Amino acid sequence: MAKSKKSWEKRLAGQPDPLTIDFVESLSYDKRLYKYDIAGSIAHAQMLANQKLITKAEFKQIKSGLLETSEEIADGRFKFDKKFEDIHMAIEARLIAKIGEAGRKLHTGRSRNDQVATDMRLWMRDEIETLQTEITLLQKAFAKLAGKYIKDVMPSYTHLQRAQPIVIAAYLLSFVEQFERDFIRLGNCGQLLNISPLGSGAVAGSTLPLDRKSTAEQLGFHGISRNSIDAVSDRDFCAEFIFDCALIAAHLSRLAEDWIIYSTSEFGFVSIDDSFCTSSSMMPQKRNPDLLELIRGKAGSVYGALMAMLTILKGQPTGYNRDLQEDKIHIFTAGDTVSQSLDMATAIVSHTKFNTKKISSGLDEGFLDATALAEYLVGKGVAFRQAHGIVGSLVAHCEKTNKKLANLGLDEFKKYSSSIEADVYESIGAVKVVSKYVTEGAAGPKQAKKQIAYWQKRLAQR
Repeated sequence: MAKSKKSWEKRLAGQPDPLTIDFVESLSYDKRLYKYDIAGSIAHAQMLANQKLITKAEFKQIKSGLLETSEEIADGRFKFDKKFEDIHMAIEARLIAKIGEAGRKLHTGRSRNDQVATDMRLWMRDEIETLQTEITLLQKAFAKLAGKYIKDVMPSYTHLQRAQPIVIAAYLLSFVEQFERDFIRLGNCGQLLNISPLGSGAVAGSTLPLDRKSTAEQLGFHGISRNSIDAVSDRDFCAEFIFDCALIAAHLSRLAEDWIIYSTSEFGFVSIDDSFCTSSSMMPQKRNPDLLELIRGKAGSVYGALMAMLTILKGQPTGYNRDLQEDKIHIFTAGDTVSQSLDMATAIVSHTKFNTKKISSGLDEGFLDATALAEYLVGKGVAFRQAHGIVGSLVAHCEKTNKKLANLGLDEFKKYSSSIEADVYESIGAVKVVSKYVTEGAAGPKQAKKQIAYWQKRLAQR
């Protein structure tokens, strides 16, 4: 490889201090951008040739040399030397070593400022597609599991207190909805970032006749940035991408929290396959949901990446600043962490069973049918606020007498409201309640079946 030369070395006296070399290098983490850097360089070289800023023969040499370099990196034959600072200079140095003078012309009309901004957008486009695919697989796993539990009833919770009865399928489909919003947000991010900054140079553009639309078209961008100053310093798309990842991590963490609780002996609602659990080095009886706990814990890394990215952006003066070199650390952290967590969540969901017998044995606890009883009274002409008070008094009576609402005699009901008639027993009891749900999107079996059909069709189209 050619002797190490900084792109800016001749401006300064002497050689950089070894501490400087170590401190400014980003090659150790931005080398993963190599495919995008080479693609951008080939597009740029093609444009230079079209604009007669280099010859066709020189373009042919540059393209061939870049493709060979890409193969060397892919095959593990490329030596990454931190003296070259970043992936851009490492590739350019290798190109010059291969083809000589023509390689020195590649950087014509280009700065590392617009180069890296282009690379990151290209990488993020692909990363978004990958994450969307992983989200879809997780949604499909939820929908498939929901299909097994359309009629099985479980308690829902608010404030971690028993609330109303729901079918298990509806509970599972609630996560499909959350991840659908994540899918859409990522798509929106992808649309916003899909413009080319290439040709903006260091900050002010170029006096050379660069055809920016040509490079944008070659690289699949739907347009070019309008302002060169903004183009090289814009990292809004990085913050937005990490925010999207943070919400995915939040949804995964909520799922993990639920199932960690539901898998305890106290609940016993779910059984996660042994291949996705661990045990204890000391307590032989333990069956720990460590993978879910790690999913929950990894959300913190993504949140940290978001805060770091926002902090990097908040105090910079206009134009490119070296602070932005740190952005890649955080987008890579967020993307990698969420990708791994989505894959793990899909595997866990695909290998989890709900213990329906255990759940149904405790359905009568917690007065899950209280709201339905209040709505029964509304159907009899009682104002809801009054009905709420009547049922609240009935629940208090049941607690004192150690009874369930469904176990009360009609005479007991009538002590609290003359509007209660013998047909009340058709509206109470958790299993009966879920069959009474009529609103669109409710947590009953009819609605769950409809939602599953909707999601199966929608997800199959991706």
